[in-house]
Amino acid sequence: MEHTLSLEFLRVVEEAALACATSIGHGRRKHSDKLAVEAMRKAMETVRMDGTIVIGEGERDEAPMLYIGEKVGMGADLDGDHPAVDIAVDPLEGTNLCATGASNAIAVLAATEKGGLLHAPDLYMEKLVVGPAAKGKVSLDAPVQETLDIIAKSLDRQVSEITVSVLDRDRHAQLIADIRKAGARIQLIGDGDLSAAISAAVSGTGIHAVMGTGGAPEGVLSAAALKCLNGEILGRLKVDTNTASREKAEAMGVDFNRIYRTDDLCPGKQVVFAACGVTHGNLLQGVRHFGHGSRTSSLILTYGSRQVRFIDTVHIKDGETVTVRF
Repeated sequence: MEHTLSLEFLRVVEEAALACATSIGHGRRKHSDKLAVEAMRKAMETVRMDGTIVIGEGERDEAPMLYIGEKVGMGADLDGDHPAVDIAVDPLEGTNLCATGASNAIAVLAATEKGGLLHAPDLYMEKLVVGPAAKGKVSLDAPVQETLDIIAKSLDRQVSEITVSVLDRDRHAQLIADIRKAGARIQLIGDGDLSAAISAAVSGTGIHAVMGTGGAPEGVLSAAALKCLNGEILGRLKVDTNTASREKAEAMGVDFNRIYRTDDLCPGKQVVFAACGVTHGNLLQGVRHFGHGSRTSSLILTYGSRQVRFIDTVHIKDGETVTVRF
């Protein structure tokens, strides 16, 4: 699955990024998301797979496409050459970032063999993300100071040299105060904790951890990437005050007392994670347009084959006199 589909999934996220990049800074977040969703769904139609969306744009009655349970790809074939895969997508992670022209908007897809991704409900998740050096050493319930001390020691740094990415939300006021009291630096982000999670597991991005509460679906997507990068995510689903939402989550097998680890969120043995930058960020450059085409910056991760590929692609317009820009 990884070998046959990784470059196909690259094309899928590139198409989504190129489509919504035309709306960067226009202030129309729903329009930007619509462009990405439509482009991603169309690109999937030609992928040789029997795919099922397990994390997507919502339930069928809420989303016209890329809804949970939707079948995508060319479908099963008699020869068995089209693998059955579960797919998690976020066609535009950071809709507000794209709408305002801010950093770190990306188009994302993760795929595994059947059953390889937790079917996470659309709830909040308390998260802690660290890179390979601190993997297995941190606890979601430990005090902030203790956690930062462990991360700093694992990286052979001082706490003052650690940067933690936190969503800029009122609910994180105490967390932010605790991080500052500990002496660490903070990168407050308006949206896109998935991009931050990937950055925490890649050396040189300037991000060393992610803390706070964000979306559970993004937590599963993060787990797919972190599994490939030897990083770690710890997550605990937050109880929704909506009784119907809680009952639905519990019917799906959700345990609100459990701390989910990377392999719990993404137990798959064959994992492909693909991301393409929409706006410039810590990890990926955004879509760049020039007279005769566009340029994209993407990341393809595979778990089974243990490959990390950073891919720079020039998309050339038709025409015999078109010039490729370096």
